[in-house]
Amino acid sequence: MIATLRGEVSQVEDNALVVEVGGVGMRVFVPAPLRTNVKVGETIFIFTHLVVREDALTLYGFESQADRDLFNILLGVDGVGPKVALSVLSTLNIDTIQRAIFADEAELLNSVPGVGKKTAQKMALHLKDKLKPTDALSKLAAMSDYDSEVLAALTSLGYSVVEAQTAIQALPKDAPKEVEERLRAALGYFTG
Repeated sequence: MIATLRGEVSQVEDNALVVEVGGVGMRVFVPAPLRTNVKVGETIFIFTHLVVREDALTLYGFESQADRDLFNILLGVDGVGPKVALSVLSTLNIDTIQRAIFADEAELLNSVPGVGKKTAQKMALHLKDKLKPTDALSKLAAMSDYDSEVLAALTSLGYSVVEAQTAIQALPKDAPKEVEERLRAALGYFTG
C-alpha cells in the first residue's frame, strides 16, 4: 500500500494536512504536534498507514517510523480505532507512553481525549507485551519519584502531559530535589 509520502503541504486543516503529490492533493490525518509544526508550501516526508473501510480510504501520516509502528500497535487493542490511536499520539509522545506502561501509570493514557479507564487499561496490557522495555526502563529510571509528583501536580493544574514533561525536562540539572521547589521552577517555564 502507501508506505510513505513526500510532497508539498498545500493546506493545514483541523486534524489533517493536504499534501500535494504529483498534482494530486492527498488528505493525511496526522497527530497534532506534526500538524502544528508544518507550514503551507513546505515540503515534507511522512510515514503513512492506509485504513481501508467499506465506505472510505483514509490515510494517516507520522513523522517517524516509530510513531507509525506505535499507531499500528494501538490499532491492535480491542476497542481502539484509528481516531483514538491518533488522539493518543496527538496527546502523548512515545517516551511518555512507554513511561506510563512500564511504571504502571495507565491513568496517563486515561488523560487522552476519547480514552476511558477500561480502554486505558486494555492499552497498557497490550502495549506492555509489544513495547521494548529496555529503552523505556532507562527513561523511567531517569524520571525520579519527585518528577513524577511534579508531573501529577502540573497535569492537575490543567497542563497536558506533554506540556508538563517538557517543563520538567527544561529544569536545570542543579535544580533542587524538593517537589515544591521543582514545581515552582517548572511553573516558571510556562511564565518565562
